[in-house]
Amino acid sequence: MSEPRTPPPREQEPAPLPRPPRVPPTNPATLVVLGLGSMAVAWILVANAYGDMPAIPWLPAFTIFALAAFEAFVARNTKARIDRRPNTAPVDVLVVARYVVLAKASSPAGAIFAGLYAGILVWLLGARITAATNDLPPTATGLVASLALVGAALWLERSCRVPKPPEDDKPAE
Repeated sequence: MSEPRTPPPREQEPAPLPRPPRVPPTNPATLVVLGLGSMAVAWILVANAYGDMPAIPWLPAFTIFALAAFEAFVARNTKARIDRRPNTAPVDVLVVARYVVLAKASSPAGAIFAGLYAGILVWLLGARITAATNDLPPTATGLVASLALVGAALWLERSCRVPKPPEDDKPAE
């Protein structure tokens, strides 16, 4: 038996240039699904165990508001630095990468918290219990804070995008 013949070597085509790494933007549908899912879970849990639950605390709502305010502040400053506006320091690439990670984690977390607070709020609005009226303000505040966190996280994520080069910088063909 003879050995199988191998075809003669062909010139190899040059490998295509690798695409630079890119983080895809957060999908709003994902946030909606997370929010609705956590809303359903919260409503079911509260409907079955409200009497055994402690009062809704204010601290989580204020903590979420603080994180939303921080992310909004960082988004504003980062966008100004990326756009190289006057009187702004150059932006550090690793810091921007960390901000993207923070934003990508905060938007789904905010959506989950918004769903939890919304589920509790829906149940509380239908309840005829004195404790339920006492839990309404911190629950509504938590819902607003969570929605603010989602908005600030999406703004921060958008602020960290690399701008497209101007038309003047493109090489002539």
